[in-house]
Amino acid sequence: MLTSNIFAILGLRAICFLLPDGADRLSLLKYGLAIVLMFIGVRMLLIDIYKIPVGFPLAVVAAIIGGSVWASLRKEARVGGG
Repeated sequence: MLTSNIFAILGLRAICFLLPDGADRLSLLKYGLAIVLMFIGVRMLLIDIYKIPVGFPLAVVAAIIGGSVWASLRKEARVGGG
């Protein structure tokens, strides 16, 4: 379980390197990924104390990344359109 979380964190980190051109458009994605990494770290610390169902972290990660992409695109449209 711990190794899968570590590989997930490394995979999230690789997203920034795979999308260098898109990083300009998604300016808030780095903050979303930072929040995801903090959430996963806290979850890893609490795994022995409290068992979190698998679906909840997946939903939280998807919501954070989706929200940061949506906010970035909205910010770019507001700045570009104004």
